[in-house]
Amino acid sequence: MNVVITDQPFDPWQQIQTLQIGGLKGGAADFGATAVFVGTLRDFNEGDAVEGMFLEHYPGMTERYLEKISAEAADRWQLVDTLIVHRVGELRPADPIVLVAVWSAHRKAAFDASRWLMEALKSHAPFWKKEQLKEGSRWVEHNTPG
Repeated sequence: MNVVITDQPFDPWQQIQTLQIGGLKGGAADFGATAVFVGTLRDFNEGDAVEGMFLEHYPGMTERYLEKISAEAADRWQLVDTLIVHRVGELRPADPIVLVAVWSAHRKAAFDASRWLMEALKSHAPFWKKEQLKEGSRWVEHNTPG
């Protein structure tokens, strides 16, 4: 289980490759399925053009929550490993915000755990989003439905 929160841009595909090459908990040959979700910043929300976003988190608490849901996913499904990477700080449209990757022997566990992790993260992880619009800024109060 791997959790990274970063204020630097990241390449989700490079993150996956790096972990698969040398860092998977179960080893490089123990998985038959990898399910991946990459969330990127849209340039629109609630009918308005979005020019950017500032993402805040609660250091320490956010990491613990992401580790907790990763451990819970490992208890619920037979997983080889998981990876969650989340951006904080200034973002621009098309920047990757979040990566959730799940490795398992079989696709059902990988798909189910990936969706569950993403929904748990979106619903309960302590992140706060402030959108930059042409006419000012606003806090995002609701997540879009999954």
